[in-house]
Amino acid sequence: MSFSKDILKGFVDMHVHAGPSVAARKVDAYDMMELAGEAGYRAFLVKDHYFPTMMGTRMITDHCSKNECQCFGGLALNRSVGLFNVYAVDAACNMGARTIYMPTVSCVNHIAGHSGGHKFVGSGDSSVVDNGIEYVDANGQLHPGAVDVISYIATKHPEVVLCTGHGTAREVDAVVRKAVELGVPKICVNHPHFLVNATYEQMREWADLGAYIELNAAVFSSIAKSGTCSDEMAGKILEIIPTEKIVLDSDLGQKVNVDPITGMLQFINLLADQFGITEEQINLMGKKTPAMLLGLD
Repeated sequence: MSFSKDILKGFVDMHVHAGPSVAARKVDAYDMMELAGEAGYRAFLVKDHYFPTMMGTRMITDHCSKNECQCFGGLALNRSVGLFNVYAVDAACNMGARTIYMPTVSCVNHIAGHSGGHKFVGSGDSSVVDNGIEYVDANGQLHPGAVDVISYIATKHPEVVLCTGHGTAREVDAVVRKAVELGVPKICVNHPHFLVNATYEQMREWADLGAYIELNAAVFSSIAKSGTCSDEMAGKILEIIPTEKIVLDSDLGQKVNVDPITGMLQFINLLADQFGITEEQINLMGKKTPAMLLGLD
């Protein structure tokens, strides 16, 4: 069964790479608001690997909203903002950030995964070399700065979603477990099937601990030119992770790929045609659950 664009009415995309950014983008946040509003989206969140996005997204919502669509932002804890900088996290949360990400482009795992000519399409130009950080030591202990950030979210802003970033499965596991221990209520594991290279058993364990598992269009080769994952991986995630613990989003906006709206509809129809997901499942994974995570419901 294929769905028309109407399936996107009420959609909440928690992972959009809209500009401005040092990375080349298909759309900026204003363009995305125009597209999302026309499609009937309820909301979307702009993620940038290098800079906080709350200032721009707040202005887009306040002055450019189309059909009452809302635009949100967050902060990724990479070198450009001082890594585990709890002061930056505090400012971001007090400005309305809905997501805080563990390191992405500053992870050793990320850098290693895009070496040897495999340039990350979401990266920007930099005059300073980032050698990356591993934030779990040989004894399995989480970096103290990471613990401080997790503790801050748990105690000061539990409404904010803690996202796990681009670390190894070992690093992500440590983050999830510490977040659960400290009482963070909203945890989202970013694309565990891409870069993180988690096993399906690990994904299920994180979901059982309370984390939400992201299923994102951009990493699948059937949808995105930059994608490397097979369709079968999506089917396996749908099989082993309860629908209520999956977040369906685009992760699109890269210059080389289709726009986030087009890609999202293509991905939904891929999942429907190949794996039989229903409208009810789409509404839960792409509307109800992300709306809850972003504090809309």
